[in-house]
Order: sequence, then structure tokens, then C-alpha cells
Amino acid sequence: MMTHHVLETPVTEVQVRALKIGDTVTLEKTLFGVRDANLIAMFDKGRRTIFDMKGHAVIHTAPNVRKVPVTNECPTGYESVCVGTTTSQRMERFTRPLMEREGVRIIVGKGGMGQGTLDAFRDLGGAYLAVIGGAAALETTWIESIEEVDMDDLHPESIWRFRIKHFGPLLVTMDSHGGSTYEQVQGEAKARRARILASLGAGE
Repeated sequence: MMTHHVLETPVTEVQVRALKIGDTVTLEKTLFGVRDANLIAMFDKGRRTIFDMKGHAVIHTAPNVRKVPVTNECPTGYESVCVGTTTSQRMERFTRPLMEREGVRIIVGKGGMGQGTLDAFRDLGGAYLAVIGGAAALETTWIESIEEVDMDDLHPESIWRFRIKHFGPLLVTMDSHGGSTYEQVQGEAKARRARILASLGAGE
């Protein structure tokens, strides 16, 4: 049976292992934005982030922002214009190091990830929450402010700390129990293709 979870970050391993594929999640409080350039900087080039990500959620993004005067609402001098989600698959190799070294528990993205990520989720306690493609305008309304920025020399692929409110509902599509809706879909698609080819009298 599907369950809805409201999680205020940081979260515990127990909270994350309670998530199952098909459940929905709304995140509250803090969300970190990461993407290729800052992940490469951290794990290939030895840079360390100022942020404590232990127990936190990250979103695969390089947001469209604009420079504004520093105020209480915009403490970094940045305002969110559009915070979209980028395809996660190409960042597959960074899941385990993000979890082992930085303590990340949840990845938010689109398109899902692979077996290495599923293995890391099983071993360390993590989950993948999917955002539907094309929902960037809606996502942006869930972000209250950009609280802090690190590695801003990589802009817009800086590391962003967003203050969020009612970020979701997001769908759990990969869990710590080996569940992946992407594996199910691929399996069903292969079976359907085999049936169609067989009905046509054609082989692989």
C-alpha cells in the first residue's frame, strides 16, 4: 500500500529505509543542488564543500538564477528564476561517494539511475525521488530562498543550499530494498518487444 511521507531534512537511515517504491514524499527545510561540474570537482579533483550534507537530500540541478541585492529573503544575492531538474543517469558514479563521504541519503532527479546507485542505496540506506520532466516552474515555487552557495566559480553548477517548503509530492522510484520502477518498466518493455517480434515471426 502506498504511503505518503513528510520528511524534514536531515533524515535518519531508519526514515529512508522506511521508503518503498510507489510511496510519495514531501521534503521540508533544506535541499542541496548538485550537478556534474561540482561533483567532478569534489570527487575527481579533491575539492571539499563547506556544507554538511549528512542525512540530507540533493537535487540534480543547475538553476537559472539572477543577481539581486542582498536581503533577508535573498541572503546570497541570488534569486531563483527557474530551478529545473537535470537527467540523473550521467551522475551515476557519484552516488556511492556522495553517500559514503558526504552522508547524503536522498537523491532527487529525473530519469532514474542504475544498478550502482541501487547497490549504494541497499548498502548505505538511500532513496531516489523522481520529479516529472517539465515541472521546473512548479518546483521553483517550492523553493523559498537560496540560503548559501559554495564553489560559485563553477556557476551555475555551484553547490546550492535551498530553503524549501512543501517540496513535493515526489515519487519514490528507487529504494533501499532493491526496488526500482525503472527496472520494472525496462523489463516490461523488453517482454512486450519480444511478443511483438514473435507475432511477426521475427527473431531478435
